[in-house]
Amino acid sequence: MASQLNPYISFSDNARQAFQFYREVFGGNLTLSTFGEFGQTEGGDLIMHGALETDKGLHLMGADTPPGMERREGSAITVSLSGDDPELRGYWDKLSSGGTVTMPLEKQMWGDEFGMCVDQFGVPWMVNIAGDSAPKQ
Repeated sequence: MASQLNPYISFSDNARQAFQFYREVFGGNLTLSTFGEFGQTEGGDLIMHGALETDKGLHLMGADTPPGMERREGSAITVSLSGDDPELRGYWDKLSSGGTVTMPLEKQMWGDEFGMCVDQFGVPWMVNIAGDSAPKQ
């Protein structure tokens, strides 16, 4: 297997809901393991490891912050989606719905359509649709 780079996001007791939302956005196969499944009684139903893998080759991983560990809101990570796949616009629509658009998805000076949002779970996203796939304005 070739090397992969996977975003890994820490959540605050809502990883299950976040991953179910991301599966609705991207589709794919979702696996969730709880702390309880590995014998930990504290935080038993919290997600120890979650992984979403799509048919398009997208990978997203994450977990709830373990009990007793500190978590700071996610300004240290932004997940970037880019390419020429027409599905990128649908991903944008779903990710930004219920969240906050920090930069509207619009044609940029470099010829692509680009936007930024923070989803309903506080995770920042950037979406860049390549110029040939971006709608003409």
